[in-house]
Amino acid sequence: MSKPLLQLAALGLLGFSLWKVGSFFFIPLLFLAFKIALVVGIVLFAVWLFKRNDGKKASDDSETGAA
Repeated sequence: MSKPLLQLAALGLLGFSLWKVGSFFFIPLLFLAFKIALVVGIVLFAVWLFKRNDGKKASDDSETGAA
């Protein structure tokens, strides 16, 4: 009866220690990845916005040049 109880306690202790190590290393890495993804998303949005405005400007120029 004591062996399964000791195995359960060891598993709980291992899980708790892995949780602490994971929270120390992986949560900051998760936030870093989130910040990088946010910056990349903002840059891609700005590029899309400028390309969209350039497309309208180029079509206006071609219409006035043809007339």
